Amino acid sequence: MKFIVLTLFKEMFEPFVNTSIIKRTIQKDIVSIDVVDIREFTKDKHNRVDFPPYGGGSGMIISPEPLSAAIDYSIDKLKHEDKDIEIIYMSPRGRVLNYNISKELSVKDCNYIVICGHYEGIDERIIEEYNVKEISIGDYVLTGGELACQVLMDSIIRLLPGAITQESLDEESHTNGLLEYPQYTKPYDFRGRLVPEILISGHHKKIAEYRKQESIRITKKFRPDLLDEFDK
Repeated sequence: MKFIVLTLFKEMFEPFVNTSIIKRTIQKDIVSIDVVDIREFTKDKHNRVDFPPYGGGSGMIISPEPLSAAIDYSIDKLKHEDKDIEIIYMSPRGRVLNYNISKELSVKDCNYIVICGHYEGIDERIIEEYNVKEISIGDYVLTGGELACQVLMDSIIRLLPGAITQESLDEESHTNGLLEYPQYTKPYDFRGRLVPEILISGHHKKIAEYRKQESIRITKKFRPDLLDEFDK
């Protein structure tokens, strides 16, 4: 799977692509991430990419001209692949990212161009022209789309075959519609708080049932809304 990220701040992605699981998936050719600076496509003599909004208002809007040139460049890089191309804009008004969306994007036979907005966003005509899909990571606003883009890519990449073990994926939060059960490790006794005896019993069937019940308890406590979907 290939990602091309369009941003005004390339440097924000250097630690992302050179750390932990993301770095390993790149090294194993499971995924590639190309980060493109939108400023490289501006024709403005002052190298500007943002201008005030028509109709007045605060902030600046990323102009459609350099952004469209960056998108066209990215499409040209990907069009020789035998995969569809999907363009995503990280936007507060988009579909709110969850496990199901990440899974849906991870199994598509697609490569992705991800637009990181900044300032007050991007010109609406870009969204119309390229049939851009909008995704949000929550009901709040960030200074730019770079962090949101990293959240999106991380949530997709970790689901790709070979990124992490299937066992880890099978037992984590949201995979089965529930939050994950509590986890424990050494030492057995931490300040008088002991590891539940069932977990050191060696009885795998009982441990599995205990963890299932703990998942239901934790979900009921923190996200009771998820239980409605789980029961369907």
